[in-house]
Amino acid sequence: MEFKHDVLIVGAGLAGLRAAVEVAGVADVALISKVFSTRSHSGAAQGGIAGALGNEEPDSWEWHMYDTVKGGDFLTDQDAAEVLAQDALRAIYELEHMGVPFNRTPAGTIAQRAFGGHTRDFGKAPVKRACHAADRTGRVIMDTLYFESLRKGIKVYEEFYLLDLIMQENTVAGLVVYELATGAVHVFHSRVVVLATGGFGKVYKTTSNCFANTGDGVYLAYRAGMPLEDMEFVQFHPTGIYGLGVLISEAARGEGGMLRNGKGDRFMERYAPGLKDLAPRDVISRAIYDEIREGRGIDGRDYIHLDLTHLGKEHLAAKLSDISSFVRIYLGIDPARDLIPVQPTCHYMMGGIPTNLDGQVLGENQQVIQGLYAAGECACVSVHGANRLGCNSLLDLVVFGRRAGKKILQVLESLAWVSLPDHPEMDTLAKIDRLKMRQDGEKAGVLRNEMQEAMMAYCSVFRNKKDLNKALATIQSLMERYEGVAIDNRGLRFNTDLTEALELESLLNLSYIILVSALAREESRGAHFREDYPERDDQNWLKHTMIRKTNDGYNLFYKPVTITRFEPKPRVY
Repeated sequence: MEFKHDVLIVGAGLAGLRAAVEVAGVADVALISKVFSTRSHSGAAQGGIAGALGNEEPDSWEWHMYDTVKGGDFLTDQDAAEVLAQDALRAIYELEHMGVPFNRTPAGTIAQRAFGGHTRDFGKAPVKRACHAADRTGRVIMDTLYFESLRKGIKVYEEFYLLDLIMQENTVAGLVVYELATGAVHVFHSRVVVLATGGFGKVYKTTSNCFANTGDGVYLAYRAGMPLEDMEFVQFHPTGIYGLGVLISEAARGEGGMLRNGKGDRFMERYAPGLKDLAPRDVISRAIYDEIREGRGIDGRDYIHLDLTHLGKEHLAAKLSDISSFVRIYLGIDPARDLIPVQPTCHYMMGGIPTNLDGQVLGENQQVIQGLYAAGECACVSVHGANRLGCNSLLDLVVFGRRAGKKILQVLESLAWVSLPDHPEMDTLAKIDRLKMRQDGEKAGVLRNEMQEAMMAYCSVFRNKKDLNKALATIQSLMERYEGVAIDNRGLRFNTDLTEALELESLLNLSYIILVSALAREESRGAHFREDYPERDDQNWLKHTMIRKTNDGYNLFYKPVTITRFEPKPRVY
């Protein structure tokens, strides 16, 4: 079938929903989601949304901006950080007025708690900046925005999987989409496409990401000729449940939780004497691995403990009920009595599709791609630099999702309908037919496991040239083997065998892009730590990595970092 809407938004997480709320009621807008909308990964966000409200103690947006720039190891574009920090107060009060049930102070204002890397007076001490709804903040914001978008009458296509971008002369014309329930391939014609497809943590074996986070939007933009930005910067969250990667929110440390090694020592006092357990995520993840490498993991093994036992049952029930439940379900222990085994888990991608401050996708020469927008984790407005601070993600989604929506309304009437090419779905249909017709071949799951093992072993918290080259050789081999992948299920309805094979193309190509970007950056900055180049090198590497697909493979190039207020300086906590 062929569908036609002014604006197509792909992804029903917070960025897509916030953009939809802005455009709905003015333009004909449709939301396309690979999963049932309220199962989008934004709902997994636990700890809070950052904003210098100053409800618990003095705070200012300038301190928030400074923390964001410093947290990103000065790779953050400072014009973007200023927009984020300044607009935070409006964004949070807007959510409150929509009905988000934030926790409250005794005075009735929105409650706030400390989070990693958020400080007062430009780094002097931790500050309570995270507005929260217990430890299910993403869940309640997403539900609120979803019902607000429905109230405004948007059309929702749920369990529709994006398989191709239709571009005509560098202008977006629509999408090719696979309907999971029927196996039908549809063409969507539009004047505007917003990619809000989330991250791609599933390139790693241990991750807090959901199964749907396979980076389809990012890869399809790359395949269509868009450059990608800062793809080497992959965040590992310090506290994933050992062996599973399921997230234990940083809110646990914000409420007073402490990390302990195999000797029972609170080791972060040695790595970040000022902020201790509230240092940024990259700093703590490296500290955990240093402890493990030096034999101070629990019983000499590859994990450490998160200690919440001193917080008390009542406090845990009031502020950390969801993670307490996770610990009881997955580990069979009581966080009020038992120490929680944790290890770093792949959590967030700082890189993605480059955009300006209004969500418009930028091409190789920084030109706006007509009609194409990106917002959320799939995008790179470069507000997080080399390492994102906790609670800045939810803020990024609602601030820049709204700005994208506003820009769309501003320019929509000037955008002409671009004619679709003849049968734009033919390549996609042929790919699906090849997978279904192939009688013998390897299974996608086997290749995916090898990819995840290699990325975890050779391109995670610590990296070096030798290991990155090992991973690159593995991924190149897997990409060749992918051409012979076969599936068993040739049916039409909810064929997960087929969709997992299709997703693997995105994951393998994004793994490859991460690796070549990481090999090129010969310094250590934020989440990208090169053991063979352990120092930050501002003279040569204070610049964004850009990578673009060409007929001969890829082209790496660079663009400068926007610095407005804060000159780079040593990053200590």
